[in-house]
Amino acid sequence: MVGKEIEKVFDGSSDSIEVRLENFPKYVRRQHLTRLIALYELFKKVIPVKGSIVECGVNRGFGLMTWAKLSAVLEPNNLTRRIYGFDTFDGFPAISLHDRAGHGWAERGELRADSYEELERLIELYDKDRFLGHIPKVELVRGDATETIPEFMEDHPHLVVSLLFLDFDLYEHRQAAAGAARIRPLHRFC
Repeated sequence: MVGKEIEKVFDGSSDSIEVRLENFPKYVRRQHLTRLIALYELFKKVIPVKGSIVECGVNRGFGLMTWAKLSAVLEPNNLTRRIYGFDTFDGFPAISLHDRAGHGWAERGELRADSYEELERLIELYDKDRFLGHIPKVELVRGDATETIPEFMEDHPHLVVSLLFLDFDLYEHRQAAAGAARIRPLHRFC
């Protein structure tokens, strides 16, 4: 596999890890760079739109931290944009009949990415490395989205969403996010 070969080259480099990360295009596969560019293009569309970015399905944090860093780079003075990330960080909490149809892989606990503590630490470091870092920009919402999204919407009655990024694999979670979007319409969908 190409990924394993790239990993060997990365591990064998005499550069520090920081230098390797600064030169990440040398090591990242084209598919992942394509994903980064796609998120960048989406982000550019919401720059003129007031509101926060809500990512449903954080997993290991690629999207969440991309939104955060793009905000810091492209709109460093935007004090109102927040980035919210919803995930269990424990994999699928339950599987409904809708998830079982045609998706033989969907099992409880699948796609578990115990990245919560790591992301919390990276968010702290992100705040130290940006303009106006004393004002929180990123918030993780941990738990079952069928419970956390309605609670979050109730606790944030004035939330305006400029971009809702749905990366939930489960039907009930997508329904919870879509229901919240219908209750409080977005400025625009991307």
